Amino acid sequence: MTQANVRKPGVWLASILLLGASSLGACASTKYVDEQIAGVNTRIDAVDAKATDAAQRADAASSAAQAAAGEARTANQRIDQLSGRVDALERQRAAPVRSPRN
Repeated sequence: MTQANVRKPGVWLASILLLGASSLGACASTKYVDEQIAGVNTRIDAVDAKATDAAQRADAASSAAQAAAGEARTANQRIDQLSGRVDALERQRAAPVRSPRN
């Protein structure tokens, strides 16, 4: 055997061991993954809470707007009723007053 043939298996084995060791170092531990997921879940919970609060406030604003629209319709109906009465009173005042002939 030549000296080059003897070194090849040792180099081959060293390469495999080095590659295996470096690939194991790249794996994330369960604890690390859990910590990262916990951080993301915390942010998701905060955003969800803000979205829920915004939806509740939007619902409250919508209810208030609907109530105001109903009150405005009622006020407009009353104004329409009163307008006819005011017009009649103005016509009575504008009519000339005739004094009786004696």
